Amino acid sequence: MGKETIGDKIIDFNLNLDYDGPLPPGFQVINPFRDNPLAVEVMKTFYRKFYGDHFKRSFIIGINPSRHGAAVTGIPFTDTKRLASACGIVMPSAHTHEISSVFMYKAIVAYGGAHAFYRDFYINSPFPLAIVRQHGNVWLNANYYDDPELFDCLRPFMIDSMKRHINLGLYTKEVYVLGKKNAQFLQKLNKEAGLFNRTVILDHPRYIQQYKSKDAELYIDGYLQAFSAHFQNQKDK
Repeated sequence: MGKETIGDKIIDFNLNLDYDGPLPPGFQVINPFRDNPLAVEVMKTFYRKFYGDHFKRSFIIGINPSRHGAAVTGIPFTDTKRLASACGIVMPSAHTHEISSVFMYKAIVAYGGAHAFYRDFYINSPFPLAIVRQHGNVWLNANYYDDPELFDCLRPFMIDSMKRHINLGLYTKEVYVLGKKNAQFLQKLNKEAGLFNRTVILDHPRYIQQYKSKDAELYIDGYLQAFSAHFQNQKDK
């Protein structure tokens, strides 16, 4: 008893992820842990490296994985470039560049690096699998809230998923939510399920990197100030 680490629990969570519920026409779900064996190995390496302990962490919630980020690497907000340069894990058969990953890892470096950051925080999404939407002959990234019918289809799964995330060993006094629109929908889910006491809303890394890159340092400072509440959590435990 007590030997299973947080990392072991996360790996088990990921390996058992399966969405078999309804989807509106024109939407598909990408599950890297079913469709990409290399992502499974990379994911296991990452969580054993950075979560091989029993420390409680604060929860950072994104929207849902990008097909060029976590849908390839299995790690939220982590493309193959940052996986190698910041985490020391090489994925030789894939090469991805994901805008959100660029800013997120700037913040992680400012925090003290991957080991320090992941010791204190766990990142995932209410819907932890990638969603794509058909546009003509191509499939593009989609957000769980892009379509009202999609949100209604996914809502029970998202609530259950967040409960399972919390049970990995996460604080619930506050949750950090990336993206203002994401926060609006998360607050609806939180009101229904009563998961977190307080929501801390941060601008989404993609928005910052794409539209506010000149002010990136200011946004990083904002992230670090918000994250300081994590230590208050520890004191109040």
